[in-house]
Amino acid sequence: MAKEIAQISSMDYVSLDDSSVLASAKNDPHGFIQTFENKKIIIDEFQYAPELVPAIKEASDKLKPDFKGKFFLTGSADIFRSAKTQEALPGHMARVELYPLSLSELSGNRRNIIDYFLTADFGSNHSPTITKEQLAQQIINGGYPEIQNKSKRAQQIWFKSYMEGRLFKDFESLYAARGDYYSKIQALVPYLAGISSNLLKYSSISNDLAIDEKTIKSYVEVLDLMFIVRRLPPYLKNRSKRLIQMSKIQFIDTGLACHLLGLRTPQQLVSSQYYGAFLENFIYLELLKQSGWCDNEVELFHFRDNRKNEVDLVIEQGNGDITGIEVKASSTISERDFRGLRVLSEFAGNKFARGILIYTGQKILPFRFDDKHFFALPVSLL
Repeated sequence: MAKEIAQISSMDYVSLDDSSVLASAKNDPHGFIQTFENKKIIIDEFQYAPELVPAIKEASDKLKPDFKGKFFLTGSADIFRSAKTQEALPGHMARVELYPLSLSELSGNRRNIIDYFLTADFGSNHSPTITKEQLAQQIINGGYPEIQNKSKRAQQIWFKSYMEGRLFKDFESLYAARGDYYSKIQALVPYLAGISSNLLKYSSISNDLAIDEKTIKSYVEVLDLMFIVRRLPPYLKNRSKRLIQMSKIQFIDTGLACHLLGLRTPQQLVSSQYYGAFLENFIYLELLKQSGWCDNEVELFHFRDNRKNEVDLVIEQGNGDITGIEVKASSTISERDFRGLRVLSEFAGNKFARGILIYTGQKILPFRFDDKHFFALPVSLL
């Protein structure tokens, strides 16, 4: 895609995946950048050379105020949140995260699901029918464009190659690993897939894998920077505590998570212990992907109180209003399924806008508790 943008925009293109180009960039960062003094340039796989950041900043500072878009930096890891990058580019750049394809992109549906949830204009009482097996297949397919419409065998080959490349090369570009880190990562990544949509308890992971807790924390942080996993923080009224309380772990692609756990068919997934958690992870990913282009500025959280009442996802708007999202892998619902959402409504008070329960049935159903609005929505609306 970066090459196509270069052609369309008449920009030069270099990739740091080329060992010779990378050697030059690392050896003389300022000289490397100066070779493109009079050109606009796309630098692909930028995470391999964080040494270029000061040189880019210096070149950017010398540009005329009305000159925009000289550098287009792309990469498969967020180098600017990495400890290896000591200097960022505040005020010099706009940052965009690209995730695997969303359902709307795969289907050609232009509706943004977050805007749909926040407007609460749910219209018709029915939605298209989707079977458990069809939903499970969507979860297994995930969103990486490279594997869509490929055979099962081809998909598995791609996933294996993808993970080997990322864990060998990208991991080392972000973390100064010592010793036999690869075997530890090979054990950790499938383990994290198995606890998708669960609380991230570092001590438990450390005990189960016999790896130091500090190392586990460091590795999870790097996997987050590599867009392999994402840590979902808790919803609290006190924003300063949100990074202190326990997060949930989510995979950036459910297809990759299924691959790591050996789940190859919809029947395997539906009958496994992971189906409900992966469905929640799948819904989270749809919200995450579409949060980048919805009309409202939003952040995503989860909710859990000291009595273990939980809500899977919380959408918070810029004005502080929230919408709670609960996911149920069931085609039938009852009032008790709204318990967590009702507790969240009491906790948030007048900031609670609505509660939504996503289930595998076909009808859009309104509910009302304590004069607050709740809805049951079919997962097929996604």
